[in-house]
Amino acid sequence: MKVPFAYRGKEDFPTELANWIGDVFYDILPDHGYEVREEQIYTAFQIADAVSNKKVHLAEAGLGTGKTYAYLLSAIAYARFSGKPAVIVSASAALQEQLAGPNGDIFTLSNALELDVDVRMAKDQRQYICDERFNDSKNIIVDNKYSNEINQWIAKTKTGERTEIPSIPDRVWKQIAWDENVACDTCSSSGFCKLVKAREKYRPARDLIIADRGIFFEDLWTRDDRIADGKLPLLPNYSLVIFDEGHKVILPAAMMAGQQINKEVIDNIIYSLEQIQGARDSLISTVVALENVSIDFFEALNSCVVEDDLSHRLPIKVDNKLLKAAGAFHKLLDRLLMELQVELELYTESLTIRMLQTYENQIEKAMMALDWFGENDSRDVITWVDQLDESFWVVPRNLSELLDIHLFQKKIPVVFTSATLSNEGDFSYFSRTLGLKNPSSSTVGSSFNLKEQVVVYLSDAMSETSEDVRFTRGIEQLVSLLKQNGGRALVLTNSIKEVRKIRKALKCYELPFEVFWEDKGERGYIVRKFREEVSSVLIGANLWEGIDVPGESLSLVVVWQLPFPSLDPLVEAQRKDAVEEGLNPLISVDYPEMGLKLKQGCGRLIRTKDDRGSIVIMEPVIGTPWEKVVLGALPPGAKIEKLSGI
Repeated sequence: MKVPFAYRGKEDFPTELANWIGDVFYDILPDHGYEVREEQIYTAFQIADAVSNKKVHLAEAGLGTGKTYAYLLSAIAYARFSGKPAVIVSASAALQEQLAGPNGDIFTLSNALELDVDVRMAKDQRQYICDERFNDSKNIIVDNKYSNEINQWIAKTKTGERTEIPSIPDRVWKQIAWDENVACDTCSSSGFCKLVKAREKYRPARDLIIADRGIFFEDLWTRDDRIADGKLPLLPNYSLVIFDEGHKVILPAAMMAGQQINKEVIDNIIYSLEQIQGARDSLISTVVALENVSIDFFEALNSCVVEDDLSHRLPIKVDNKLLKAAGAFHKLLDRLLMELQVELELYTESLTIRMLQTYENQIEKAMMALDWFGENDSRDVITWVDQLDESFWVVPRNLSELLDIHLFQKKIPVVFTSATLSNEGDFSYFSRTLGLKNPSSSTVGSSFNLKEQVVVYLSDAMSETSEDVRFTRGIEQLVSLLKQNGGRALVLTNSIKEVRKIRKALKCYELPFEVFWEDKGERGYIVRKFREEVSSVLIGANLWEGIDVPGESLSLVVVWQLPFPSLDPLVEAQRKDAVEEGLNPLISVDYPEMGLKLKQGCGRLIRTKDDRGSIVIMEPVIGTPWEKVVLGALPPGAKIEKLSGI
């Protein structure tokens, strides 16, 4: 496919790319009704320079800038120049659809440019049905009220993608969806299942691949090994990587680089093997012994968990008892693996070969996690227990080194875009987190007139009173604010525990509007109801980013608590790294982390040029050590006033 502009040679490409971008933003798009936004054009030129010169670039662009078009032009042109597609790593399935869906941003841009753009989506693999698991699960869901709906869908679906059957709950979908632990090599559908067809669809993409974060990082970490084993990598060779919402990189990178041990999975293996009829004595004795050491390990693990209301990832205080239990657990898993390999050759009627191979995969991954954990007394890994499913996670501590080896050293352009990459133009925290040495960077504020659209109210230091008194006064102030505003408010806290505490306190008040609570329903449904009920209020702990409520439904954002980071193990690792580098972790980690999250929360208020509203921060700011950080996170140019009465 041809580059959408003429150039004489490689040396001429950067200049002509910049000229083309100027033509698009100053001439072509205005003819289609688009306004000229200098912040957008500046960002587009900075990204073009970084892409042409194969740099790592941090492109921070405020709300309303139009950063999507700013990076899409360079991505399309560079893909055609290099002959390999550009990969845009998306933070969610919704954003993938927003970019590459039938009426998405790329479709709109390609129509305006009269340019046929070949774009395809690489979605989360767990969003596809596994034909074999569906056949195995028929007896499980046959009496389920969703059984008929699933069977009718199976008969007609071509993609096997969950978006076609959104009413099916997670607990049912997990029984029939693709599972990374299932052995695909011996599957009767191997090579032509729904997931393989999905990969075959996006692999030939010539311009753009809009990739799920999980797929991108799994491909990144496994690419060399898959090629060495004679397998195709998950993604084709690409020329450029753009991380949309690039501030969300570390967690998915860590999880795809790590391993987990799920107690439910181990218990299921033990139960299934105990049911084998006529099993050898050595297998049964091994299973019984494994059950005992598994109980010991998870009891020791739970005793080492550090409770934290602010995160579902709970850190672990490792001791010798836990390390010893992990060693015994590893030893029995290794013994069971040997027994299963013998069992594969003997074959039993109780379990299929495919199921036994699946157990082998699960055991090998658990052993790898325990290997990493036990090595060097777990000092080289980051560990946590996930409260949501009680799984034990072990991930490499040297994530920045891995990113450097597998991505940054490949000498391809890498662009991170987001509205929150810096603290007042200082990218050092983000750069240090990813291990970036000398990235180029650009930052522009919002293209909205925030001086006219936003008023921010700040509190000064509180008098010395008890926590209960401060909470009671805070509730009184919150009720007053909500009533004055007629609802239409988003209240942001730091934990679900605090959300429940506020809910209990508000029962004493009669409020003339509906209040929605984050923990009272599926997030997308709750946000949609809040958007539809114009005078309602939404209160939550995990709504600082990723929700979009333009218009009159939201005109007040109340920051009930400043978002100082929790004991999250990934943040704790950054604190330890800061100390080792001779830095103050409070200043170099906690304050920047809080500032970036606060900036995201403030960004919920103004979503269009017509929005108006207020931001109220109810925790002390004026006269505190973090005052400067908070001021730097507020919408630039917003009017600031003092909040009294708390």
